[in-house]
Amino acid sequence: MSAAEALKAARAVGIHLEVDGDDLVLEASAPPPSAILEILSQHKAEIVAVLRPVRDGWSAEDWQAFFDERAGIMEFDGRLSRTEAEARALACCIVEWLNRNPTPFAPGRCVWCGQAESRHAAVLPYGTEPGTHIWLHAECWPAWQEVRRSQATEALMRMGVGTHDCVEPAPPVR
Repeated sequence: MSAAEALKAARAVGIHLEVDGDDLVLEASAPPPSAILEILSQHKAEIVAVLRPVRDGWSAEDWQAFFDERAGIMEFDGRLSRTEAEARALACCIVEWLNRNPTPFAPGRCVWCGQAESRHAAVLPYGTEPGTHIWLHAECWPAWQEVRRSQATEALMRMGVGTHDCVEPAPPVR
């Protein structure tokens, strides 16, 4: 069992987890099952690392709340099945992760192929916030985007966000 699976198991039985320094703080309305406590103990260091806020300022709990909120809205307001709602919620999380974890790159060269701009191949900026642009040839963008989406999915899955059933997310609702 991984740290992400341990987090999911804890959440499934109503345990709320937080980090206090190097300690893992558990809150539950009833005494947790000893098997879950054992799993959490075995993966404590990994769980503490996952739950700490990262460069984007969000912890695994923040990401889980973001995911749950979107899944709930899509399931109840959008009248989607839980599986479809979770797939779309994961797609929203991926977009948010990409926005919060930019990979800025100096202008003039394509971040994907490394080639400079030429008369026949413009290097275009991608990104909306100042200081977060990356530069790509139009034909390099799909491969770069696929890798970035994969990185986002892996990061979210390590935190226990989403389900393994929704690894290939549906496009977000516009």
